[in-house]
Amino acid sequence: MTIQRMDNVLIVVEDLDAVISFFVELGMELEGKGPVEGRWVERVIGVDGVRQDVAMLRVPDGHGRIELASFHTPKAIRSEPEDAPANTLGIRRIMFAVDDIEDTVARLRTHGAELVGEVERFEDIYLLCYVRGPEGIVVGLAEQLG
Repeated sequence: MTIQRMDNVLIVVEDLDAVISFFVELGMELEGKGPVEGRWVERVIGVDGVRQDVAMLRVPDGHGRIELASFHTPKAIRSEPEDAPANTLGIRRIMFAVDDIEDTVARLRTHGAELVGEVERFEDIYLLCYVRGPEGIVVGLAEQLG
């Protein structure tokens, strides 16, 4: 076997604190936050002169993480429209299972989140929706029914 686990997904952001607050409200736990710079990181990511702040958040069961990075130098660049639609190439969203989708959406709205479409039922299995949070980050929410 070549893969042991999926360790994390990186999201590059401008307002690190706002995005941390959004994911903490969703139920993730902040593991740590701090500066990352130096030749070693430049060699790993292939970018010279890197100075960034990084935060690592984990889901409550400990089996998944999101790494957030805010670049001071060089400045981050935008490769697509901020509110790219679901059919745009690339990673479009991260999906989380939640206990109560309506409550979760309401709490995330206090952090500027908006529904992308609507909360919809998939057969008698799930309630599903997409929420656009800070900096255009799209999060899928799934509440298992029954």
